[in-house]
Amino acid sequence: MGKITVSNIRVYAYHGCLKEEGVIGGDYLVTVEIFSDLQKASISDNLEDTLDYVFINRIVKEEMRISSKLLEHVAKRMLDRIFDEMETVTKAVVSVSKMNPPIDGDVEMVTVTLKEKRG
Repeated sequence: MGKITVSNIRVYAYHGCLKEEGVIGGDYLVTVEIFSDLQKASISDNLEDTLDYVFINRIVKEEMRISSKLLEHVAKRMLDRIFDEMETVTKAVVSVSKMNPPIDGDVEMVTVTLKEKRG
């Protein structure tokens, strides 16, 4: 078993329950951890034997373009696509962080993390 982590993908997006968030947008960080058997890739040195993190980055960017009220909804869409489009993934963890959230206080970020296993 192995794990590939794509950390702190920076995206500007339009998520939130406040009307202003849908108009102004904000900065987000997304981290994706994917688990799979990486043994074959560790021996073959071939891209087709592993999980392509360029593809993970594309999924994140595409899903972040779709406006949602809740970060939970965005993270779940990413998980669904990972399991639908990457057959060898056995477990995935997606964290979506909203930087400088519009709440009454000095808060660097709010993060939602969802985990899912295949089957």
